[in-house]
Order: sequence, then C-alpha cells, then structure tokens
Amino acid sequence: MQRQIIVTADGSHTISVPEMNVTYHSIHGAIQESRHVFINAGLLYVLKSLKPSYTIHILEIGLGTGLNALLSLIEAEDNQQQICYTAVEPDPLLIEEVVELNYCNQLNRPDLQNIFNSLHSCEWEKEVSLTPSFTIRKTKQSLLHFTITETQHLVYFDAFAPMAQPELWTKEVFENLYHLLSPNGVLVTYCSKGDVRRAMQSLKFSIEKLPGPPGKREMLRAKKMD
Repeated sequence: MQRQIIVTADGSHTISVPEMNVTYHSIHGAIQESRHVFINAGLLYVLKSLKPSYTIHILEIGLGTGLNALLSLIEAEDNQQQICYTAVEPDPLLIEEVVELNYCNQLNRPDLQNIFNSLHSCEWEKEVSLTPSFTIRKTKQSLLHFTITETQHLVYFDAFAPMAQPELWTKEVFENLYHLLSPNGVLVTYCSKGDVRRAMQSLKFSIEKLPGPPGKREMLRAKKMD
C-alpha cells in the first residue's frame, strides 16, 4: 500500500493512501480533528463525567499515525491521570515515515519526539511504559480477529471510512465493542452516517450527534447504558 505524507489545513501532517482514496486524518486539520473528536468529545468527557481515580483503559481502532495516542499521552501528563492504551493496527507505519511526521513540533512539544518515535518502534503485543502515566500495548491484527479481556472505558473508533472499509462498520463489530466497554463506557468516532448510527442504536448504546470538527458537520458519541 503506497502512502504519502501531506500537509493539512492546520499545518499538521496526515497520510494519504491514493489507491483507497482515503487519508488518515482530515485534510481540514489533522490535529484539530483528533483533538475535537477523540480528546475533547472522548477522553476529556470521560474524565469529567466518570471522575475516575483509577487507570483509564482506552482502545483505539486504527493506531495509524499515532496522533491520537500522542494527544492522549499529553492529557495523561497534564491531568495526572494513568492511562493504559491498547491500539489495533494491522498495517503499521514504517519508522522512516514516522520520523517525517511533524506533530511534536506543531504541538510545541519537541521534547516528546523520542517518545513519539518509541510509540511506533516499541515491541508489539507487549505492554510498554512510555511515560510514568502512559502505557501502550499495540496489536498487529485486524479488528475482525481482535480479542481482549480487559474492560475498556473509552474506544476511539478511527478506522478508515465505511466506503473504504465497510466490514469494520457493522452491527457485529459494534456489538463486540459494546461488550468490551465498562458501564457508562464511551465510544467516539468522526463518522455520523445513518447506517453507522442505526447499527449502534440497535444495541444498547445511547447516541449523541455532536458538532463535527472543521470540514465535517457531525460526529458521534455513544455511551453504554447497562
């Protein structure tokens, strides 16, 4: 799969996959989108609503560039919150691609560049501590074959769009994720398509349509209600 690094509207990078006609993040602003969808509507919402005094478990569907993980690591540091992060990624970036990404500079955190590189280069299928407050376990497999025993408080659903990967946006997939979530656990995604929303609603998710990031009208936040 051929990948190209491109600059988005907020100056941060994303990766384009021409053969699939997809990008890893919004061309209207990669950092803006990740902050809006996954940090503000996801992680900060969970921190505020659950007020946890324990480790938060986050599952990301699609590690991709590692931007969501990096922003979560920063929030763990800023909020003095322990985060245990699991990322599913069947097609990881090459380290040669990782070192070209400009996220640490765009975030005015060049001090995190080595940690960001380690996030990608650390061993797979093993829990690795990147900072005192953030551990990550990466698994190199498809979501369709992924299993985990730990209950998750938050899911970042950041797979490629349904047009590119329809098999990942089904009722069966969301049902599996529903069972992984703790009571009042949350799933956030940039996609608000009607069939995706209906697949979630057919389960016991409470669905909120929220304003989307720049360039997108809406996004979804789903909460487990039992």
